[in-house]
Amino acid sequence: MEILDSETGRIVSGVAIGSAPDSAAFDSSLGIAFSSNGDGTLTLIKENDPEHYLVLNNVTTQKGARTMAYDSDNHRAYLVTATFGETHLATKEQPKPRPVIMPNSFVVLVGRFQG
Repeated sequence: MEILDSETGRIVSGVAIGSAPDSAAFDSSLGIAFSSNGDGTLTLIKENDPEHYLVLNNVTTQKGARTMAYDSDNHRAYLVTATFGETHLATKEQPKPRPVIMPNSFVVLVGRFQG
Protein backbone atom coordinates (compact mmCIF):
# COMPACT_ATOMS: atom_id res chain seq x y z
CA MET A 1 0.00 0.00 0.00
CA GLU A 2 1.27 3.45 -0.82
CA ILE A 3 0.44 6.38 1.41
CA LEU A 4 0.10 9.70 -0.42
CA ASP A 5 0.18 13.33 0.64
CA SER A 6 -3.42 14.33 -0.12
CA GLU A 7 -2.43 17.87 -1.13
CA THR A 8 0.56 17.15 -3.41
CA GLY A 9 0.02 13.52 -4.44
CA ARG A 10 3.60 12.73 -3.34
CA ILE A 11 4.20 9.16 -2.15
CA VAL A 12 5.03 9.47 1.54
CA SER A 13 5.48 5.82 2.44
CA GLY A 14 4.83 2.27 1.31
CA VAL A 15 3.95 -0.75 3.44
CA ALA A 16 3.33 -4.43 2.70
CA ILE A 17 -0.30 -5.56 2.97
CA GLY A 18 -2.15 -8.81 2.26
CA SER A 19 -2.93 -9.95 -1.27
CA ALA A 20 -6.01 -9.11 -3.36
CA PRO A 21 -6.94 -5.86 -1.54
CA ASP A 22 -10.24 -4.17 -2.33
CA SER A 23 -10.96 -1.49 0.27
CA ALA A 24 -9.03 0.95 2.41
CA ALA A 25 -10.04 3.30 5.20
CA PHE A 26 -8.34 5.70 7.59
CA ASP A 27 -9.42 6.42 11.15
CA SER A 28 -7.91 9.85 11.85
CA SER A 29 -8.67 9.78 15.58
CA LEU A 30 -6.79 6.46 15.98
CA GLY A 31 -4.16 7.26 13.33
CA ILE A 32 -4.73 3.83 11.78
CA ALA A 33 -5.28 2.92 8.13
CA PHE A 34 -7.00 -0.34 7.21
CA SER A 35 -6.71 -2.51 4.11
CA SER A 36 -9.16 -5.38 3.64
CA ASN A 37 -7.58 -8.16 1.61
CA GLY A 38 -9.06 -11.11 -0.25
CA ASP A 39 -6.46 -13.46 1.23
CA GLY A 40 -8.35 -13.33 4.53
CA THR A 41 -6.48 -10.55 6.30
CA LEU A 42 -7.20 -7.02 7.45
CA THR A 43 -3.95 -5.03 7.55
CA LEU A 44 -3.69 -2.30 10.21
CA ILE A 45 -1.18 0.46 9.46
CA LYS A 46 -0.21 2.97 12.16
CA GLU A 47 0.66 6.57 11.37
CA ASN A 48 3.62 7.39 13.63
CA ASP A 49 3.77 10.87 12.09
CA PRO A 50 2.74 12.23 8.67
CA GLU A 51 5.93 10.83 7.09
CA HIS A 52 6.24 7.43 8.83
CA TYR A 53 3.87 4.45 8.82
CA LEU A 54 4.27 0.84 9.96
CA VAL A 55 2.18 -2.32 9.86
CA LEU A 56 0.72 -2.96 13.32
CA ASN A 57 -0.92 -6.27 12.51
CA ASN A 58 -2.44 -8.50 9.86
CA VAL A 59 -5.67 -9.62 11.51
CA THR A 60 -7.02 -12.93 10.21
CA THR A 61 -10.53 -12.54 8.82
CA GLN A 62 -11.95 -14.98 6.26
CA LYS A 63 -10.84 -15.69 2.71
CA GLY A 64 -12.65 -13.36 0.33
CA ALA A 65 -13.47 -10.74 3.01
CA ARG A 66 -12.11 -7.82 1.02
CA THR A 67 -15.14 -5.54 0.66
CA MET A 68 -15.23 -3.20 3.66
CA ALA A 69 -17.14 -0.30 5.13
CA TYR A 70 -15.56 1.58 8.04
CA ASP A 71 -17.43 3.49 10.76
CA SER A 72 -14.88 5.92 12.20
CA ASP A 73 -17.32 7.23 14.83
CA ASN A 74 -17.49 3.79 16.47
CA HIS A 75 -14.11 2.46 15.20
CA ARG A 76 -15.69 -0.55 13.51
CA ALA A 77 -14.77 -2.31 10.28
CA TYR A 78 -17.48 -4.29 8.48
CA LEU A 79 -16.31 -6.90 5.99
CA VAL A 80 -18.49 -9.18 3.90
CA THR A 81 -17.75 -12.56 2.38
CA ALA A 82 -19.10 -16.05 1.87
CA THR A 83 -17.76 -19.57 1.63
CA PHE A 84 -16.51 -20.36 -1.84
CA GLY A 85 -16.63 -23.70 -3.60
CA GLU A 86 -14.82 -24.87 -6.70
CA THR A 87 -13.94 -22.69 -9.66
CA HIS A 88 -15.12 -24.14 -12.96
CA LEU A 89 -12.69 -24.47 -15.84
CA ALA A 90 -12.38 -21.54 -18.22
CA THR A 91 -14.48 -21.72 -21.35
CA LYS A 92 -14.85 -19.55 -24.42
CA GLU A 93 -18.07 -18.10 -22.98
CA GLN A 94 -16.55 -17.65 -19.50
CA PRO A 95 -12.78 -17.15 -19.89
CA LYS A 96 -12.31 -15.96 -16.28
CA PRO A 97 -14.63 -18.06 -14.13
CA ARG A 98 -15.18 -17.18 -10.49
CA PRO A 99 -15.59 -19.67 -7.68
CA VAL A 100 -19.09 -20.82 -6.79
CA ILE A 101 -20.58 -19.15 -3.69
CA MET A 102 -21.98 -21.76 -1.34
CA PRO A 103 -25.66 -21.30 -0.44
CA ASN A 104 -26.49 -19.64 2.90
CA SER A 105 -22.84 -18.82 3.59
CA PHE A 106 -22.90 -14.99 3.36
CA VAL A 107 -21.48 -13.34 6.51
CA VAL A 108 -20.73 -9.86 7.80
CA LEU A 109 -17.59 -9.73 9.95
CA VAL A 110 -17.29 -6.88 12.44
CA GLY A 111 -14.07 -5.70 14.07
CA ARG A 112 -13.86 -2.97 16.72
CA PHE A 113 -10.58 -1.14 17.22
CA GLN A 114 -9.06 1.03 19.93
CA GLY A 115 -6.01 3.28 19.92
